[in-house]
Amino acid sequence: MKKIRNFCIIAHIDHGKSTLADRLLQTTQTISDRELRDQVLDNMDLERERGITIKSHAIQMRYTHTDGIEYILNLIDTPGHVDFSYEVSRSIAACEGALLVVDATQGIQAQTISNLYMAIEHNLEIIPVLNKMDMPNANPEDVKEQIIDLLGCKASDIIEASGKTGLGVEKILAAIVERIPPPMGDPDAPLQALIFDSVFNQFRGVIAYFKVFNGTIRTKDLVKFVNTGKEYSAEEVGILKLGYHPTDSISAGNVGYIISGIKSAKEVKVGDTITHVERPCDKAIEGFEDVKPMVFAGIYPIDPDDFEDLRASLEKLQLNDASLSFIPESSAALGFGFRCGFLGLLHMEIVQERLEREFNMDVIATVPNVNYRIKTTKGEIIEVHNPSGLPPANYIDYIEEPFIHAQIITQTEYIGAIMTLCIGKRGELKSQVFLTGNRVEIRFDLPLSEIVIDFYDKLKSISKGYASFDYQLSDYRIAKLVKLDILLNGEPVDALSTLLHVDNAYDFGRRICEKLKELIPRQQFDVAIQAAIGSKIIARETIKALRKDVTAKCYGGDITRKRKLLEKQKEGKKRMRQIGSVEVPQKAFLAVLKLDK
Repeated sequence: MKKIRNFCIIAHIDHGKSTLADRLLQTTQTISDRELRDQVLDNMDLERERGITIKSHAIQMRYTHTDGIEYILNLIDTPGHVDFSYEVSRSIAACEGALLVVDATQGIQAQTISNLYMAIEHNLEIIPVLNKMDMPNANPEDVKEQIIDLLGCKASDIIEASGKTGLGVEKILAAIVERIPPPMGDPDAPLQALIFDSVFNQFRGVIAYFKVFNGTIRTKDLVKFVNTGKEYSAEEVGILKLGYHPTDSISAGNVGYIISGIKSAKEVKVGDTITHVERPCDKAIEGFEDVKPMVFAGIYPIDPDDFEDLRASLEKLQLNDASLSFIPESSAALGFGFRCGFLGLLHMEIVQERLEREFNMDVIATVPNVNYRIKTTKGEIIEVHNPSGLPPANYIDYIEEPFIHAQIITQTEYIGAIMTLCIGKRGELKSQVFLTGNRVEIRFDLPLSEIVIDFYDKLKSISKGYASFDYQLSDYRIAKLVKLDILLNGEPVDALSTLLHVDNAYDFGRRICEKLKELIPRQQFDVAIQAAIGSKIIARETIKALRKDVTAKCYGGDITRKRKLLEKQKEGKKRMRQIGSVEVPQKAFLAVLKLDK
């Protein structure tokens, strides 16, 4: 065990951790030059296209130190975006040390600080790395001062590196061996292993990734998953390199995988403990919490017959993305689907895209909402994820909405524009701290509902991409919220209902009506599109009827012949209006989602 080191790489998005991981794998000859490609650990096409890490990836390297001893290094590469912070927390739970990668051109960013605090809470040994030293606009002296202020370390502890050229990679590997402590544990104690990730393979079933804290797991052992209580035979255990490498056993301190023929996705939970059936451990490993979703949206199949396929796809996706949660729901407009919980809007976008690419599911998403608390006149507290679950207005005492602590780090020239944006989103300024001469940290309390749709995009555009943003859920506060209904010919369309602040309702309602007027095809009768709060109509647009010329066949004769035909048409339109229904095209729902962008 003294020869094992478990570490992860934490950084803000786009600070070069995947490129640095490539160099570490290349230097330790874990992968050959033939297998080498950019972002080698990012195995999803989606990750490569967007240039971001979505999933954490585990891989084992072997490194011979200058003392001549060969060490086993288990690396877990982590995502940098705030929406995937749960992936980072799981990686940290399986490690004893972390490389804190900071971009020499951009300096400390919000997510760097957030991930660092998470690592410090778990008592990880931190190795600061200054990346992108080969860039002409690198500013190492200023950024080193920021790191020293943040960590309280010495300037000599900071390793200068470049993921692109390979500068400093040997120093990083030596520092991992020298500074990160070996894992603790007893290989002869009862088995205690933590599942930190899992994937579904259509030929072999569920493959669970774990870290052994105590004991040893061998091929053909009878094992038990503590939380679910299910028992299995370990058909194959092994270590994770670029592929799966079977071994006879994995002992305390090491990271590996287990295949035991599990076909149902529900039987494996990330954070569960694996132990032996004959000699079980006393208690499960603690410290894993169920993730709390921030944003809720309905996901429906475009073809209603695909409902069961969508359920199976979501279950398989949940194996690989433990922060996704879902429950079945139905909508009058869209049929049967699922109310899904996401960590943010990027997470929602990624899930939709993965469903389409990996499972060939054509889906449509409703307007994103957050979780509201409602105190009724009877004194009950109800949690509502969906505007259609709101009780009638006369039963509501007050509504509470979730607030977040937002932390924005930016350059001083953008302070005014960012303040205007946050105050326009009903934010309250909490503090403003100058980190260096031209960098400032601004903290705001903001309603979560105001940031879920377009806040991040607007922040990036007004700061020319320089501002970084991170947030944590703080508390619930009473707010003046109203339910905005969209009516077509007097019939509410539940999938277009939203819960929003009274100040924004009139403008949002008017824009939805205008957008729907463009998208809904004309009928044989007038269609009224109305936005309503309760029984009060706040905006209206009318789609004019298609007019068929019924008098075309009249040539000459008395005017009463024409009048008779027009009156007959009028009666028919009246009757059609009573029994006719308006079909809302799928693109109308998508347009409402993009209304604020």
